[in-house]
Amino acid sequence: MHWQLGSVAGSITGASATAMIEALTDGERRGGVLADLAKGRMRAAGKLAGLPVALAGRFTEHQARLCRLHQDRIAGFDTAVAGLDERIAGKAARWQRQAGLLTSVPGFGDVVAQAWLGEIGPAPHRHFATCEKLACWVTLCPGNNISARKRKHGRTGDAGTYIKPMLVQAAWNAIRVRGRLQARYNRLVRRFGGDKNPGAKKKAIIAIAHTLLKIAYQVLKSGTPYQDLGADFYTRRESPEQKQAWLERQLQKLHPGCTITITVSPPEAALAPGA
Repeated sequence: MHWQLGSVAGSITGASATAMIEALTDGERRGGVLADLAKGRMRAAGKLAGLPVALAGRFTEHQARLCRLHQDRIAGFDTAVAGLDERIAGKAARWQRQAGLLTSVPGFGDVVAQAWLGEIGPAPHRHFATCEKLACWVTLCPGNNISARKRKHGRTGDAGTYIKPMLVQAAWNAIRVRGRLQARYNRLVRRFGGDKNPGAKKKAIIAIAHTLLKIAYQVLKSGTPYQDLGADFYTRRESPEQKQAWLERQLQKLHPGCTITITVSPPEAALAPGA
């Protein structure tokens, strides 16, 4: 039987899996001892019980040597990346205030902020009159494909080679936090085809990346950190008439041709005593 850590661990590059692989290449072969190196969620009852079985198998010295070669290569790449990160951080230190403003935007970490400073700069409003023009330059605005007064499918352009993937990655991070951006994403997914439609999610995440670009532009222009408007932003913005019209449309979809009668009852406080 072969070693099957991947059948239990979600990723073999995590801290627990890395510690087990290093112990294995150092000569440890006992499944129970290797399983004790599990950390965090890997120590959950369901996973911890299956680890000794997954870690008990044939692992020869030749396989250990090949594994060490891969580990040494990964360590070399990690060292190179750490050196680049240190150099980039030194270059971005002169715009520390702007970097702090950018990291206040949901989904923006140090890497995304540094990529923004390197690609767009600390003062985008000096080069782009509006955030819409900046979005056009980054090609995060949908293309216009209109013929015979019919709007057809439009694609975003191919520019923004470095900053656009960063903004899309930031968008995926931003929608994981409860707030206005998560609410906007859910609304867009429903509008573009529903949660079961992969294309709807892709379109919605591009729209969130566009929103993040506009937020970052305004944050740098105003010099004020971002303040989230809350998960109920869109609910508060809708008027009672809009909410009523939406509910009526939903009822019409469930029961086509039905007649809807709305009766408004007076509040209980307005009723006379004993009425």
